Amino acid sequence: MTAPHPTPPAAPKIPVVTTLHGDRRVDDYAYLKDREHPATIPYLEAENAYTEAMTAHTKALQELIYTEMLGRIKEDDSQVPVPRDGWFYYSRTETGKAYPIFARKRGALTAPEEVYYDQNAEAEGHAFHALGGLEVSPDHGRLAVLEDTNGYEDFTLRVKDLESGEWLPDRIEKLSWGLAWAADDRTLFYMTPDAAKRGDQVWRHRLGTPRAQDVSVYRDTDVLFNVNVHLSRDERWILISSGSFTSSEWHVIPADRPTMPPRVIAPRRPGVEYEVDAGEGVFYIVTNEDAQDFKVMVAPVDAPGPHAWTEWLAHRPGVFVEGILPFERHIVISERREGLRRLRVTALDGGTAHDVSFPEAAYGVFPGSNPMYASTVLRFTYSSLVTPNTVYDYDMDSRARTLLKRDEVLGGYDPAQYEVERIEATARDGTKVPVSLVHRKGLTRDGKAPLLLYAYGSYGSTTEPTFSSTRFSLVDRGIAFAIAHVRGGQEMGRGWYDDGKMMRKMNTFTDFIDVAEHLVREGYTSRDRLAANGGSAGGLLMGVVANLRPDLFKVIVADVPFVDVINTMLDASLPLTAQEWEQWGNPLEPDAYRYMRTYSPYDNVEAKAYPRMLVTSGLNDSRVAYFEPTKWVARLRALRTDAEPLLLKMNMGAGHGGSSGRYERLREQAFRYAFILDQVGA
Repeated sequence: MTAPHPTPPAAPKIPVVTTLHGDRRVDDYAYLKDREHPATIPYLEAENAYTEAMTAHTKALQELIYTEMLGRIKEDDSQVPVPRDGWFYYSRTETGKAYPIFARKRGALTAPEEVYYDQNAEAEGHAFHALGGLEVSPDHGRLAVLEDTNGYEDFTLRVKDLESGEWLPDRIEKLSWGLAWAADDRTLFYMTPDAAKRGDQVWRHRLGTPRAQDVSVYRDTDVLFNVNVHLSRDERWILISSGSFTSSEWHVIPADRPTMPPRVIAPRRPGVEYEVDAGEGVFYIVTNEDAQDFKVMVAPVDAPGPHAWTEWLAHRPGVFVEGILPFERHIVISERREGLRRLRVTALDGGTAHDVSFPEAAYGVFPGSNPMYASTVLRFTYSSLVTPNTVYDYDMDSRARTLLKRDEVLGGYDPAQYEVERIEATARDGTKVPVSLVHRKGLTRDGKAPLLLYAYGSYGSTTEPTFSSTRFSLVDRGIAFAIAHVRGGQEMGRGWYDDGKMMRKMNTFTDFIDVAEHLVREGYTSRDRLAANGGSAGGLLMGVVANLRPDLFKVIVADVPFVDVINTMLDASLPLTAQEWEQWGNPLEPDAYRYMRTYSPYDNVEAKAYPRMLVTSGLNDSRVAYFEPTKWVARLRALRTDAEPLLLKMNMGAGHGGSSGRYERLREQAFRYAFILDQVGA
C-alpha cells in the first residue's frame, strides 16, 4: 500500500490571461515571464507554501534520509594531489563547511600547505556561490577565478597575487565561461556573452590596466555559434573555438605572443565539426568530415589548413571517437564501443595501440587532471553503480596502474550486497536500448519492487553508469535504480544522437516508454511502483511521457524541466534559444512547428489523469527559465482531472543546478527522495 497522504490544502490558483503569438499560438500564462508582474512572485511563494504543506508529513523522513546521506560522506576529505611543475595541487573539504578549500604544496607532499583559495571564505555573505573557472598562471604566481553569486551564470573575474595573498584591483563583471593565461603570466583571455547569454566574444586583458583598454580578440556574430577559449595541452597555444551543433571553427594564438591576431585552422563548413589540440609540431584534429563516428587528423602547426590534414586514426564504424588527450610521447583517445567508454593509448614512437581494461559490465571512466604534458603517466577516475570513484595513475609504457584513492563510503557500505545489470530493451522500431540497473542482491522479479527510472537523452550527452552514495538511501529501501540510455545521447555513437534530435526527437521519448514497459514486463517493477526522473532536457522527457503515458508511471520528478518548447524556441532573446534551433528545430518553419507541436509538454497538457508529480526549478536559472515549469504546473492544475499531488518547489535564490553548497544540495536530494518513497509506498 502507498503511504497515507494528508488532506490537501487548496492548491494555488493563478489567473488566465490569453496571449496570442501571431495567429497560431495561445499562451494563457505568458505574463509569468515578467518577474515584476504583481502576480508572479506571490504565485511562486504560494506554490512553495503549498508544497511545504503537502510534504509536511515527510519531514522526519527527509531528515532521516539527509542524515543517512551525510553519514556516508567523509566530510573531512582531500583530492589526490596533482603534480604540476614541482607543485602539488588539490582541494579538500572540512566538516561543517559547504565549499571546497583549494590548496597546494611545493616540492613534496610533506611540505607545508598553502591555501590559495578558500571558497567558504569567499562565499560569506552570499546565499549562492559557484565557480566558472579557477586557473593558476604558468609561473604559479597568480590565480584567476570566475565567480557567480546568484546562479544566473554572470561571472565576475578576480585575480589574486599568490605570493602576497592579496587580491589585485583587476575585477571584470558580466562574463561568460572561458579563461586562459598567456605564457607571460600577465595576460588573460576571457569571454563575454551577448544579450541572450551566448558566449560570443574573446577579450585580452593585461593585468593592472583598466577594462576599457582590453582588446576584443575574436567575435562571432552568428547566433548559432557559441565561442570559448582555453589553453592547449602543451600550453603553447591559446585555442579559440566557435561551434554550433553542426559546424565548427577554431582559431589559435601563440601563448608566448598573446598580442598576435588569431589564425584560423579551417573555416567553418556546413555539417563539418572538428576539435583541436596541440602535439609535437602538429595539431590533432578530431572531425566528422566523411566520418559519422569521427576520425583523427593531424596538420602542421605552421600550415594547419584543411589541405594539409592527413589521417592519423581512420574512421571505424561503430567506434565513436569522443576526444583526444595528447602527451609529448603518447596520445590517449577516449572512444566509445558497445555503449561503454574505452581509453585507447598509442605510443608516438611507433608502438602499437592498446586499451586500458576495466573489470565491470557497466562503468564510467574519465581522464582526470593531467597538466604535465611531458608525463608518461595518465591519471583517470573510474567508478560504477557499486564501485565508488577510484583514482588511478596508469603508466602508458609499462601498462601498470596504481590505485591512488578510492572514495570512502562510510556507514558500513558493502558493494557485495548489490547487483549491477546491463540489459537491453527493444524499442518499437526494433532498436536495442541499453539499460543499466543497480539493486539489492536477490531481487525477486515479481513486479513488487519499486523502481526509479532515470534518463537525459539530449545534446549527445552520455549518461554514464557511475557511483552515487546518496542513491543508496533508495536502493537500501528496496527501490531499484535504472538508467535508460535512450537515443539523443551518444552512448552508442553519433548515430544514436542523430536519431534522437530534430525531426527524430520523438525516439527519445518512445525509447524511455519502451524501456519502462520492458522493466514492467520483465517483473523488475509494476506500473503502480514505477517512478521516473529527469532534469533540464531530461525534464522535457518527463513532461512528454507524462502526456503520452500517464498510466505507466506512479510518480514523476521533473527537475528544472524544459517544457515550453515552442514558446521558448520562438523567442531568440532568451538564453540558448537561437543556437538550439539546430537541436530542436525552428518553430517559425512550418514542418518544424508541426513536429514540435506533437510533443511539447506545455502545449499537450490535456483534461485527463496525470501521475503524482514533483517539479523543481530555480528563480535565477538562465538555462531553463523559472517560468517554463511554473506555467506548465499552472496549466496542469487547470486541466488535469485527478486529485493526485502536483507540487512545484521553486528555489528563490539559485539557478539551474540548485543550491551551491554541498549540505543544501543534500537536503534538496533528501526532499526528492522522500517524495518518491512516500508516493510509491516504499
